[in-house]
Amino acid sequence: MRILIVEDDERVAAALDAFLARSGYATARASDGASALEMLGADTEVVLLDLGLPDVDGIDLCRRIRGRSEVPIVIVTARNQVTERIKGLRAGADDFVVKPYDVHELLARIEAVTRRSRPMRPESEALVQVDDGAVQIDLVARQVTVDRSPIELTRKEFDIVAVLARYPGVAVPKERLIREVWNTDWRGFGHSLEVHVGAIRKKAGSRRLIETVRGVGYRLAG
Repeated sequence: MRILIVEDDERVAAALDAFLARSGYATARASDGASALEMLGADTEVVLLDLGLPDVDGIDLCRRIRGRSEVPIVIVTARNQVTERIKGLRAGADDFVVKPYDVHELLARIEAVTRRSRPMRPESEALVQVDDGAVQIDLVARQVTVDRSPIELTRKEFDIVAVLARYPGVAVPKERLIREVWNTDWRGFGHSLEVHVGAIRKKAGSRRLIETVRGVGYRLAG
């Protein structure tokens, strides 16, 4: 996921950039409205928008972004008046966070708006194939089949596979897997994740299902 941070305070932007990078997200930074519009692209999945920009009011920029894209917009600002929140939401923002904020709450809000923005997959597109079709992952039936025989995965094991299947070909950081499967940022679950991945691989037998990406996390094989 690529997040566009629109923030003119370099210190704030750098701290937020570093936190999102540690959480497994790619970021881009713009310090004014003109740069934000130039950097807004098809690969932008969320915009974090400060309202106090040097060249344009953030509310107006929100309208302009919404006029050209359906990308989720989260306004992040020190303006805490109810009237400002109403203006922001009516301008097209999906959420409104007041500074100072807890970064973990902001992350949860980012995940919430992206979940709402993702179109539901039709069942015909919910079957993911791995290892030249020898492994099939049915995201609707929550079933993994290896060489046409279903394998029994626990709920957490399937949740891990499902997260990887939502990002085919992408190395998913361990932190994001822990957050999405266990709903926590506590790194103490790292060992538990490794144990679950080992169990999944054992059940898949000789078929490739999950690859380790050293220094990052895991991705769906093939």
